[in-house]
Amino acid sequence: MPGDPEPISAQARQALEKELAVLRQEHDMAAATLQDTTETGDHADQADELQRSEEAARLERRIDEITVRLRQADLAGPAPTDVVGVGSTVTVRFPDGSTDTFRISELPDADDRQLVTSDSPLGGALLGHRPGDTVRYDAPDGQATAVVVSIG
Repeated sequence: MPGDPEPISAQARQALEKELAVLRQEHDMAAATLQDTTETGDHADQADELQRSEEAARLERRIDEITVRLRQADLAGPAPTDVVGVGSTVTVRFPDGSTDTFRISELPDADDRQLVTSDSPLGGALLGHRPGDTVRYDAPDGQATAVVVSIG
């Protein structure tokens, strides 16, 4: 059901937790440089202070986003095994008979060749399908199809 919390893969969770730790450290460093607002300086000092304040606020927003996403993943529980969802590992068969296994993730990882994001053409097409279903998606050469073989 749309709007329900989505599970995430262990790799995506690890990446978010690592990003969160780095962001918290950057935020603490940025917050420590903010001056007492009762002191006034020249325009350059004020502009610099404003820039550091905006950076601290940007970091806070991203920290909040990640914290909420991790909580949602906890509520969602493990990835489903009966239907393709975020966090699923799915094997598909292509029209030429070849098969490949992918992990569906929210976050891209250039080093993981088995990962497709949920917002990519193939990843998005696979969401909500079961073994035996044929999916259609946009490929660089036009429309393509794949059959869901298994979810694990």
